[in-house]
Amino acid sequence: MSAATGGSDAADVVVIGSGIVGLGAAYAAIRRGLSVIVVDRTDAPVGATIRNFGHLCIGAQEGDARRYADASRELWLRLSRDARFWLRESGTLVAARRADELAVLEQAAAGGGIRMLETDELLRLAPLRSDGLVGGAHIETDLQTDPRTAAAAIVRHLARSGVEFRFRTAVTAVGTGRVDTTRGPLTAGSIVVAVNHDLDQLLPEIAERTGVVRCTLDMLRAAVTFRHPLSAPLLTGWSLVRYGRFADTSSAVALRERLHAERPDLAALDLNQMYTQLPDGTLIIGDSHATGVSPAPFQPEAAFAAFLSEADALFDMPTPRVLERWQGVYAKGPQEFLVEQVDEGVLALAATTGIGMTTGLGLAEENLTAAFGWTPAMEGTA
Repeated sequence: MSAATGGSDAADVVVIGSGIVGLGAAYAAIRRGLSVIVVDRTDAPVGATIRNFGHLCIGAQEGDARRYADASRELWLRLSRDARFWLRESGTLVAARRADELAVLEQAAAGGGIRMLETDELLRLAPLRSDGLVGGAHIETDLQTDPRTAAAAIVRHLARSGVEFRFRTAVTAVGTGRVDTTRGPLTAGSIVVAVNHDLDQLLPEIAERTGVVRCTLDMLRAAVTFRHPLSAPLLTGWSLVRYGRFADTSSAVALRERLHAERPDLAALDLNQMYTQLPDGTLIIGDSHATGVSPAPFQPEAAFAAFLSEADALFDMPTPRVLERWQGVYAKGPQEFLVEQVDEGVLALAATTGIGMTTGLGLAEENLTAAFGWTPAMEGTA
């Protein structure tokens, strides 16, 4: 691999973007003893990396996504210890309220790593209403973190480990060995473009050719009163028609048809009805999805009303008190991932199905190693 020289405006690796994929790229490089500069137009990670559930949904993936997720799991565990942020090996709960949901879970569980739950056990793990509940499952390998605190902690840890962050600096062009920025050029042995949905701002021809656009989603955080805490992220039938390991089963066809026929209003929102409870006891609730090159920034109240109505039907609790609402944005494309050799020594990476937190660290680790001919990381560093 080539090493850049020339002082503070040069590095072995320049990473564009401080989201989870960019942080994963910096982490992969610094563990190999390379010098790293991360450039971002904002003053901290503020995009998809902090606007999500903090749900690392490893066991619900298949194919490349599962491989990246498995690699990410080990990296998340190590980072949480070294950077000292909250992360728990919680697994994920799935609540089934109809026989067709249970059938999807049973079919997926045959592959291992998913344990079926009787209703009584599920009620001990999640403060749900018993009415209509027919059982559930526990996805064993999944993790949970608080994305707002995790991202900031990773930045601090990487900075202590020698990564230089150039925040409030926009990148205007990239090419072999060179990154042009609003604060002057940088030279690099290798360059990683990890700008998520802003790919079309920096590399519009690649975004257009690969069909990468934006997906916006509505979410909220609420104060809740549960009889006992939610022990893990919680998925529902709507989640089962979204995540690959469940959605690709033959049983999911009938489930999708039934959900869309019974609740076309929720189908129109492209609902993923799921929940995570943060260490402070508040509950993240969501989410809806809308896709376009420039999706409208206006958030329909119908989505938030549906979130609260569905939560009320599922949980045994008083009415939640909404604390925050927000719009998330992530890159979406026809494939699960974007891996593009832009130029010699220039690699563009993105998770393009909304599973960046689950797969981003492994996506960076594996593809940088392959593209730049890196040797295995020195695990005693960073």
